[in-house]
Amino acid sequence: MAAAEKHDVFQAIADPTRRQVLRLLSEKERPISEIAAHFPVSRTAIAKHLHILSEAELVSGRKVGREKLYRLQPKPLQELQEWLSYYERFWSNKLSILKHIVENEK
Repeated sequence: MAAAEKHDVFQAIADPTRRQVLRLLSEKERPISEIAAHFPVSRTAIAKHLHILSEAELVSGRKVGREKLYRLQPKPLQELQEWLSYYERFWSNKLSILKHIVENEK
């Protein structure tokens, strides 16, 4: 990936570890050490995940003393929710059709 390319929301949430990081940050602001304690990977690996989440603008960090605290920035998830809602309507419609077919076969 070129240095100028940034990760988008879809790329960022594709990884299960990053989804779990987002879940942790939805509870409260946390330092990287606290985030890393929840995973069987190195602190460096978590830092890379946080970098990708930051590029997608899903998290932000702020310095507090010697630590950097990360927090969830949920606004970019709205794009994802809008995309999913289209498919939710699609599946809801398909399930309604299936229900109608099944009920009328009797």
